[in-house]
Amino acid sequence: MAIDRVLSGDSRGEAEEQFTNALRPRRLEECIGQEIVRQKLAIAIQAARQRGEPLEHILFYGPPGLGKTTLAHVIANEMGSSIRVTSGPALTKQGDVMGLLSNIGTGDALFIDEIHRLSAPVEEFLYPAMEDFKVDFTVDSGLHAKTINFPLKRFTLIGATTRAGLLSAPLRGRFGILHHLEYYTAPELTQILIRSARLLELKCADGTLEQIASRSRGTPRVANRLLKRVRDYAQVKGSGKLTEEIVARALGMEQIDPLGLDELDRSFLRALARVYDGGPAGIEALAATLGEERDTLEDVVEPYLLQIGFVRRTKRGREITAAACKHLGLKIKDSKYKDSQKQLFEEE
Repeated sequence: MAIDRVLSGDSRGEAEEQFTNALRPRRLEECIGQEIVRQKLAIAIQAARQRGEPLEHILFYGPPGLGKTTLAHVIANEMGSSIRVTSGPALTKQGDVMGLLSNIGTGDALFIDEIHRLSAPVEEFLYPAMEDFKVDFTVDSGLHAKTINFPLKRFTLIGATTRAGLLSAPLRGRFGILHHLEYYTAPELTQILIRSARLLELKCADGTLEQIASRSRGTPRVANRLLKRVRDYAQVKGSGKLTEEIVARALGMEQIDPLGLDELDRSFLRALARVYDGGPAGIEALAATLGEERDTLEDVVEPYLLQIGFVRRTKRGREITAAACKHLGLKIKDSKYKDSQKQLFEEE
């Protein structure tokens, strides 16, 4: 279920990336949201251009779908340079990196997505490239092995990760600029959808894009994905124009409620309330109850529920909150749990 979630911030492959690429901004002034990050990047880019130097190495970290790849392309466009794109899992040996680095021009950008998944040999191979713009590359093997010191042109490495805690300290320390991307507000997502709808030449009634934005969990990739789903529904079931009724029916078919919860989220909360009497319950027990992987619940389901205050994580396990019970119309059976959470429920 989790793999095909409409509300997942993860990319769904090349087809979706092609659709997203058409909607991506090309310049900083076209970007919406992440105000502090954009201001800092604008200053760094302007300073680098005035000095005629490449940018420092940049690391973007944060949840998936917030625009790390988009910002990497925007930076390359602002610097007037080319960008080469790869990912951590794709770089399995030093030769893979060498092929990329040897073809990079002065001031160009190398973007590595999921950089926390680099293998140790590849990561260590990158250290001198990032610091001194040179690498020691070993050719042949055994008695005929020899090391060639290969100078590189000054480039900018842009890394992106959803798991900054998994980056090694030596790698993290070699980035001069680190930026954390935050979730977007509903008004910011609405502005993004207005821009996307204009590019798609999609007619929208007042209030329709706000409906989609409020269900997008603060993630532009999800917002654009929902817009595409609603557009298809409007084309087949309506006149092609987005109306409040069409949007409500389309999102209802996707089982997405007004707060952006889908069936997996609701199943998680119902299991916590009905099976474990509101909690606390261990994540392994919840995973077994729902028939899902533990990683799916921790990485895909819980973050948003924690963000909106529907779940609490304690040393003893997960607990449901009064806000979640009110939203789903749930009642906790265990009176002991009610007593322990009395203050929380009264606050609501």
